[in-house]
Amino acid sequence: MKKYFITALVFLATTAAFAQKKHSKHPKNEPAPSQDSVVVNKTLLTAAAQNPAPKPQKVWNLSKRSADHFMFQLAYDNWLGAPDSIHIQGLNRSANFYFMFDFPFKTDPRLSIGAGLGIGSSNIFFHNQEVLVAAVGAGTLGFPSEDGGDHWKKYKLVTTYLEAPVELRFALDPEHMDKSWKFAVGVKVGLMLSAYTKAKDRQNSVGQTIGNYIEKESSKQFFNTPRLAGTLRISKGVIGVFGQISATSLIKSSAGPSVFPFSMGISLSGL
Repeated sequence: MKKYFITALVFLATTAAFAQKKHSKHPKNEPAPSQDSVVVNKTLLTAAAQNPAPKPQKVWNLSKRSADHFMFQLAYDNWLGAPDSIHIQGLNRSANFYFMFDFPFKTDPRLSIGAGLGIGSSNIFFHNQEVLVAAVGAGTLGFPSEDGGDHWKKYKLVTTYLEAPVELRFALDPEHMDKSWKFAVGVKVGLMLSAYTKAKDRQNSVGQTIGNYIEKESSKQFFNTPRLAGTLRISKGVIGVFGQISATSLIKSSAGPSVFPFSMGISLSGL
């Protein structure tokens, strides 16, 4: 009897030990994670990896930005679409001077709008030919040739405009405009102030001077006084190159051929 009693005690002790181990593996107050929660956690981790937090936007310090408001341009000029009967020859040139304002974008100071006002002047030279800008009663602008006879040693047409340039600008380093690469595209809206010819030193057919004097004639009667031109400019620091071409004909359609002045040259500006 005693033998059976001891065996029963050993059996009860072993059963209690196994029950305690099973209970400690899964306590009532800390249930095992469900399959749904594991899936949700994996989804959140995947979304975080695919959509990282945005990088902080660079804050530009424009306190030392160039305050230069002047732009000067010197260029070679010519006419696009001029017929063979017009003898343009020589170092045709233009000089432009503008006072500009610069308005950086608040969202990205590398972009800005430039606008200003100034004067543009063009000089076109002709070889053994006159331009009759002041002809009275003429319906068209005459370009009479003087080949083989008396002629002017130097002869040019000068046009001057009041212009308002507007540019969309992009600078790689807006904090240091006087050192940065800059790109600009825009337009110039102009109004003709004057148009005149200037002739110097009358010569005969063999090149001998027969009159040492200057003659000027002025009139805008044959020209379109408004002008619209497209512009492009690339600069490094204060020095750059630019080009422009007129979208409107210099000469009225009823007064002569449609010619479109263009310029290519250098530009000086801190902006």
